[in-house]
Amino acid sequence: MLFYAVLTFIIIQRLLELAVAKRNEKWMREQGAVEIGQSHYKWIVLVHFLFFISLISEVVWMERKLSSFWGLLAAIFLFTQLGRLWTIASLGRFWNTKILVLPKADVVLKGPYKFLKHPNYVIVALEFLIIPLLFEAYTTMVLFSLLNILVLSIRIPAEEKALSAFTNYKEVTECHSRFLPVKNDKNSH
Repeated sequence: MLFYAVLTFIIIQRLLELAVAKRNEKWMREQGAVEIGQSHYKWIVLVHFLFFISLISEVVWMERKLSSFWGLLAAIFLFTQLGRLWTIASLGRFWNTKILVLPKADVVLKGPYKFLKHPNYVIVALEFLIIPLLFEAYTTMVLFSLLNILVLSIRIPAEEKALSAFTNYKEVTECHSRFLPVKNDKNSH
């Protein structure tokens, strides 16, 4: 029963996120946003869709059980969801599932973006580990963690290239490490 509750929560959450992304996309395009990475976007959508199919198949058909570490894993899952909300709220209208870049905009350097360049991708990677572990769906965990690494190895460079080409991203990140983009609040929103 817990599996179906968690699954329903995640699916509803994703549908709400898609609605927010669509609204933000409309606004961004009205402001003159440029879309990059259309050719790989369908693969990201496919990986996320197949994740749910694999998870359901493995848990239901292979009769996987709730992990004996479910309390810890559920707490980590809830923490990632708070991180997801923080990430979306920090980007505001700039948050999207697509790579939409508004030329001449300053990159967002608040919230988790003070600490990481791509916090949303960290959260997704954690979810691809935690959700299957919660229900002992080890095949799904391994397969989709690897597929996620593959799609992000395409997605992140495309996103960084687009941000560098159209925003102040290169200037902001030039003197900072790959994962810690900013050490001062001079350019923060």
